[in-house]
Amino acid sequence: MNLLKRQGFYNSLILYAGTALGFFNLIILFQRFLSIEEIGFFSLMIAISLLYAQIASLGISNVILKYFPYYRSDDKRHGGFATLVTIWSLISFAIFTALFLLFRNSIINFYKENKGAALLVKYFYYLVPLSFLTMVFAVLESMALTVFKNVFSSFLREVVLRLFTLISILLIAAAVISYHDFLLIYIIANVVIILMLFFSVAKGRHFKFAPIMPQLLDERKTFISYGIFTVLSGSSFVMIQNLDIIMLSLLTTESLSFVGIYATFFSIAVVISLPAKAMSRTSLQIVAQSWVTNDLAKIGKIYYKTSVVQMLIGCLLFIGLIINKPFIVMLLHKPQYANYFDVFIVVGLAFLVDMTGGLNGYIMNVSKYYRLTTVFIVSAVVFCVLSNWLLIPRIGMMGAAFSYFLTMLLLNFAYWLFVKIKFGLQPFGKSHLLIVGISLVAFFVGIYLPLTANIWFDTVYRSVIVLLIYCLLAYKLKISEDINDTFNKIFSKLT
Repeated sequence: MNLLKRQGFYNSLILYAGTALGFFNLIILFQRFLSIEEIGFFSLMIAISLLYAQIASLGISNVILKYFPYYRSDDKRHGGFATLVTIWSLISFAIFTALFLLFRNSIINFYKENKGAALLVKYFYYLVPLSFLTMVFAVLESMALTVFKNVFSSFLREVVLRLFTLISILLIAAAVISYHDFLLIYIIANVVIILMLFFSVAKGRHFKFAPIMPQLLDERKTFISYGIFTVLSGSSFVMIQNLDIIMLSLLTTESLSFVGIYATFFSIAVVISLPAKAMSRTSLQIVAQSWVTNDLAKIGKIYYKTSVVQMLIGCLLFIGLIINKPFIVMLLHKPQYANYFDVFIVVGLAFLVDMTGGLNGYIMNVSKYYRLTTVFIVSAVVFCVLSNWLLIPRIGMMGAAFSYFLTMLLLNFAYWLFVKIKFGLQPFGKSHLLIVGISLVAFFVGIYLPLTANIWFDTVYRSVIVLLIYCLLAYKLKISEDINDTFNKIFSKLT
């Protein structure tokens, strides 16, 4: 657990620093210097590029994480694994891009009557290079993960990319550049972080390009089969996280206006999932390596601990955001947000459900039952599409939020049940009930604290009191060994 704790700590710092930058960009700068339609298009562009990159890569990132441990070699050639990854990525992207461009007119026709559609028409071709860069970064990051180097890639994506965004928005504020230039800078920023990650990985000399050995070629059918199955599950998961944005743009005449508001609340809710992202980056590779030796005890231990810690921290963040609703609405600046805060609450619950499930989906995905992961998640996509189709025309953004919540709840339940039955592993226990209890106590204290005249002071005093109550109860009840150990180390240094 030393590696997990150390890299998890650094990743947590990076993720929270990145979140602070993201909050400043989204809540302060975007709301003041971009229109809601422009915010909506930027969010839609990112959503499409993520899905595009997942499908176009044909699951190569998952193939890397699962099969690289079997071909690791001291000569750093790894049987030509790096060569195979490069060829695979380029060919699969080229094929998918040809199909994407072939259907350009059909895609644009979906949006022609919607508000903000002119932005999609104007910047349609930007999706191709952005998607390619997204795929390349994901491949490089997966290679880095296989040698347990994940901190720098996290720093590049979470901090450096957002610094570029911050600078470009400030240039818009100063009337130096236009929205068009802002999008170009974002694409250039992706090129920069890819080059930085590439040189970082190359510097370590962990990989060498070499001819692909016959044993690796003999397994190509296995790799392709696994890649296809996992791209269905992987792209389907990305689709679930972005389907509400895409379908809001399709099913409402407000289109990019609704997308702008929904994507803003969705991005705020992402804060709740940050502990899960920080811990899982190292946990995933440890779980994959544990499957090689069939060490179920180690997998079960990580499964339980990550679930407890993720739920404990996630609940605190969720409560903190809800009790400070007036402050968040004030920061968002645009009056349209005030009537839609309940959307954030529902989406936040969905994130909380997903992170409490821990590593359930990944445990299943790297096991011999990985094909069933595809069945589960594709079924979840079908459910998500149908529920969005039914709910969005009736209740708008709240329909998208409820669809996302129900999808994550059902998907995590299916994963949990399967892992419990097949492997005898499950992450829940007394600690989870205690977390629910202390969360309710902290929430009601925060809600019923008296209001003060100054909203900044009100936010600080309310947050501090809730934080102290929550942390004190969590420590005294010994909900998490890891959290208590961290507190004890801090106390020992102070005394």
